[in-house]
Amino acid sequence: MATADFGKAVRRWRDRVPPEAAGLPSGGQRRATGLRREELAMLAGISVDYVTRLEQGRATHPSAQVVEALARALRLSEEERAHLFRLAGLAPPGPETVPAYITPSVQRLLDRLTGTPVAVFDASWTLLMANAPYAALMGDPSGRRGHERNGAWRHFLGPGPGVLRTPQGQRDHEAALVADLRVAAESYPADRRLQRLIAELREGSERFAELWDAGAVGRHEASRKTIDHPQVGPVTLDCDILTVAGSDLRIMVYTAEPGTEDAERLALLTVLGTQDLVGPAG
Repeated sequence: MATADFGKAVRRWRDRVPPEAAGLPSGGQRRATGLRREELAMLAGISVDYVTRLEQGRATHPSAQVVEALARALRLSEEERAHLFRLAGLAPPGPETVPAYITPSVQRLLDRLTGTPVAVFDASWTLLMANAPYAALMGDPSGRRGHERNGAWRHFLGPGPGVLRTPQGQRDHEAALVADLRVAAESYPADRRLQRLIAELREGSERFAELWDAGAVGRHEASRKTIDHPQVGPVTLDCDILTVAGSDLRIMVYTAEPGTEDAERLALLTVLGTQDLVGPAG
């Protein structure tokens, strides 16, 4: 159960994070040097009202996913993260579950890519964090909950990411997703959330079940993708997936060739998206 101590800890850590350290603008009238509640909510992918209730001790039983998201948004160390889990009445995630911790060094690297669409996924392709340019390019993920944040679920059972692929590219992408989930399931057999995800995919998607039962093998390669963006039209970008040694994290980075129309469109939607995502002063 979330206690007053949990709320006090969140508020104390929120006050110590300057907005520029989280990749947010620091201008305007601010009553404090740290993050505003709406900024923390945006970074963690939860509602402002829920952050308020947590800080005031009025919300009970925050999920492990919520605590993990808050720990990332607050830039907590491993020891502080474990303490926040205990304050929420939860056991800190152990080595038997899919890692979701983004180290401070990796977070600093991500913070420096302010003009580049970047997202971080865990080994099961669940979205852990996305910066403002990524949200502007691929859609704001802050309202997604549970499996809605998982790339495999969104591809096979959800609306999809809006990426235009060739038939062969589609087949390769699906095989890679299934292969990655199989490796994750073998690496983290005690992760119940991953088990539920795979069971839901096998039951709800004939295509996923077919690939899973056939033992599909594949891997994600650097590729060029065309995103059908509703505001600026189709944008063709290079997509690279970087892995973090020892954590199974995947960093997805989109870039455009300099001097091209795609680069201009990416710059435009990044500005538009940043304006939409920045909260009001207060």
